[in-house]
Amino acid sequence: MKYDLREIGEEFQVPGAFVSAIPYGSGYINDTFAVSYNHRGKRARYIHQRINSYVFKEPERVMDNILRVTEHLQRKLRDSSFAGGAQQCLRLVLAEDGRCYHCDPEGNFWRTYRFIEGARTYDIVDTPDLAVEAAKQFGRFITMLADLPGERLHETIPHFHDTSKRFRAFEVALEEDVLDRVDVCRTEVDFALRRRDITSVLEDLRDRGEMPERIVHNDTKVNNVMIDEITGVGLCVVDLDTVMPGLGVCDFGDLVRTSTSPALEDEIDLSKVSLRMEMFHALVKGFHRTAGDFLTPVEVAHLSFSGKLIAFELGLRFLTDYLDGDHYFKIDRPEHNLDRCRTQFRMVELMEQQDLAMEKVVAGVFS
Repeated sequence: MKYDLREIGEEFQVPGAFVSAIPYGSGYINDTFAVSYNHRGKRARYIHQRINSYVFKEPERVMDNILRVTEHLQRKLRDSSFAGGAQQCLRLVLAEDGRCYHCDPEGNFWRTYRFIEGARTYDIVDTPDLAVEAAKQFGRFITMLADLPGERLHETIPHFHDTSKRFRAFEVALEEDVLDRVDVCRTEVDFALRRRDITSVLEDLRDRGEMPERIVHNDTKVNNVMIDEITGVGLCVVDLDTVMPGLGVCDFGDLVRTSTSPALEDEIDLSKVSLRMEMFHALVKGFHRTAGDFLTPVEVAHLSFSGKLIAFELGLRFLTDYLDGDHYFKIDRPEHNLDRCRTQFRMVELMEQQDLAMEKVVAGVFS
């Protein structure tokens, strides 16, 4: 679908004249555009982004969370103990009516951010240094938000990392089999059913009060960290739609899931999927540097397990969406979500094989 980005820009407090707009990023959910403006003879860029209201049923709550979080981070960055020199954070541009979003005549919700120049993102972690930087950024993120004032943040997607609930949704999709796809993915279905017991481990700890609730990012892919193009230093975390209450270990687990394999998330050739222990070690080191004094012993004890659980959970979500008819994640081919599921389940297998080695790495860094 095409959008008139010139008209969208006119709804926000963006100085200058519209020049051009291009699609930006590799996200599955929202529609994102880098938009150039001419302001007093100089180019200035912004991000205009359409929020996917199929995924985020209450965009106003998403934006309320993001406004509170970004304003808090901006205040924190004035404190030199957090700033770390080059640190930045996303900055919203308000709409002309003073709100932090605009709703167009078709009911689409839009937001605008200042573009972070001189930085880039990576879809694949190719060096331990990059793994360290990504982990440092997400560890810093949850630490900085520990004292966010005011009421509890909205749950923009309720039960987001409730793996037991994800498993129940999978069982419903399996039973209904609305598109007669179960026979195509019987191997993946059986793989999931054999691992039912791991789904409630973290939730049980939380419910018993043994693992604290925190404000977390909930989507800690490396491509959600902006990296300085020259220095290679992490600058800030982006894509804040799923920032809400959750478990800190789940953020680390998603880092493990996305950073330890060189393969793309939708890789078809599973022989390319691997678990690089040097990258896992780098993630543990980076997370320890910014959140090591913040995590409880129970959280530390479940860092390695969290990688396996989150890989399983996401694989389950891809499989469920495939069975349901591909409504949640954008797809480029008929079995795209099934390919994604297979990649995640292969990661689960690899982490099961390296379970003791991963625990040893965590124990060594946090000792």
